[in-house]
Amino acid sequence: MTSLFHELIYQSADRNTNTTALIDRKRHLSYPALAEAVQSFAGALHISGLSRGERVAVYLEKRLETVIALFGASAAGGAFVPVNPLLKAEQVAYILNDCNVRILVTSADRLNLLSSVLSQCHDLHTVITVDEARETPPIPGLNTVSWQQAQTSSSETVHLPRCIDSDMAAILYTSGSTGKPKGVVLSHRNLVTGAKSVSQYLNNQASDRILAVLPLSFDYGLNQLNTAFYVGATAVLMNYLLPRDILSIIQREQITGLAAVPPLWTQLAQLNWQDISTLRYITNSGGAMPRTTLAHLRKALPDTEIFLMYGLTEAFRSTYLPPAEVDIRPDSMGKAIPNVEVMVLREDGSHCAPGEPGELVHRGPLVSLGYWNDPAKTAARFRPLSPCQSGLTLPELAVWSGDTVRMDEEGYLYFIGRRDDMIKTSGYRVSPTEIEEVIYATETVSEAAAFGVPHPTLGQAIVIVAVPKTGIELKKDSLAEACKNHLPAFMQPALIELRQTSLPRNPNGKIDRKNLAGEFQHVFQTEGI
Repeated sequence: MTSLFHELIYQSADRNTNTTALIDRKRHLSYPALAEAVQSFAGALHISGLSRGERVAVYLEKRLETVIALFGASAAGGAFVPVNPLLKAEQVAYILNDCNVRILVTSADRLNLLSSVLSQCHDLHTVITVDEARETPPIPGLNTVSWQQAQTSSSETVHLPRCIDSDMAAILYTSGSTGKPKGVVLSHRNLVTGAKSVSQYLNNQASDRILAVLPLSFDYGLNQLNTAFYVGATAVLMNYLLPRDILSIIQREQITGLAAVPPLWTQLAQLNWQDISTLRYITNSGGAMPRTTLAHLRKALPDTEIFLMYGLTEAFRSTYLPPAEVDIRPDSMGKAIPNVEVMVLREDGSHCAPGEPGELVHRGPLVSLGYWNDPAKTAARFRPLSPCQSGLTLPELAVWSGDTVRMDEEGYLYFIGRRDDMIKTSGYRVSPTEIEEVIYATETVSEAAAFGVPHPTLGQAIVIVAVPKTGIELKKDSLAEACKNHLPAFMQPALIELRQTSLPRNPNGKIDRKNLAGEFQHVFQTEGI
């Protein structure tokens, strides 16, 4: 029985000698070949000085080496940190510093982009570049080796550390409502149990061919690999440029499973699916799918099962709506996934009555290990259940989601809203203060507020309202340019407004984002796809 993350590949290699595990354009790897590559890279990391529990960051687009590096870090006894390839250099440096990354796997081009910030990453000692025959300029204090050099060095026999399933396997960074992103620490048990649970209700089989289009830094995207490897299916990697490229690869590779977020589904629903016949299921998470989009997909894919899901990085995956219920209750988040309990609780910890709004609380083996190096935020979000809630005499930690939901008489859940200021856009959670810091750094504004407002395709659009400093003639374009230079595409504002008077305050004296958001509720209200 698989208990460690990298064993997902090893186990499938033992039973599927001829099955293709991974496809990256024209490059294919069988399960035995992938297992051998993972083991070899684990040896390379060990020889490079990686100790048990130390972090390996992977800053790459989706490709064979990305997957080998993630699973190789796990096999070496380390913890992998997938970094969103859309992030800018300053954001990458923050992650590398925050979790004390020791080894970075990236490309020569990306390394050049990071060259000005890596000197700030004092724990980093080795960079492995995946490019063949590409020379990189030396970076003081860092040992830079090529992928080929690393693999060659691992040919000698090494003894890798022994791990258990409660050990840290990964750190996934997710935005919080205040400040910089937080590192959610996931154990081997979290990742393996999540793969087992999701593959169970999706009925994944070794015959499946699962298309991975979402970032592997996103728990939803990473789980496309995990579920494929758990059942011995084929994972197909894709870095798409246009939505129609996705349809082309579905047809060419005979894809049976596809996961996406609402904005992407909205784009895909506009396309011609006439020649697509292999899709057995599609899934949605990262926000509610608009009804018009759902209707178009139902019509375009009458024989394809649609799974509407809800999850949070702190618990990987929480609920799903079975396909048979989609037409009956399309607004529902469904019920708890296998081996998970989801509760709706009042602030005092008691259970809400049917229909009564409360906070979604998740318990079970998918509850993560907390936030990296942040005991205060961990204690606020991960709290023990009382004995009357869990039936246990010893305390059990559950995760309080921060989402307000209600449960109907039949146990189906419905999303109401968030309790904090987080912006949910394009499937990402975005911190308003991270955007505001970029605006304040221009030194042209005295006050600024970023917030999300409803948008028919993005879920929420980002709006910025700012007050110029006295005596400064400020233009919106300069703030937009600052955002473009320092923030990835999914964090760009859809609207910037300048005001000459102070922004509204709440009773605590803080800028009242909720009040401001109310003024812009209907700006993007026109629905359609």
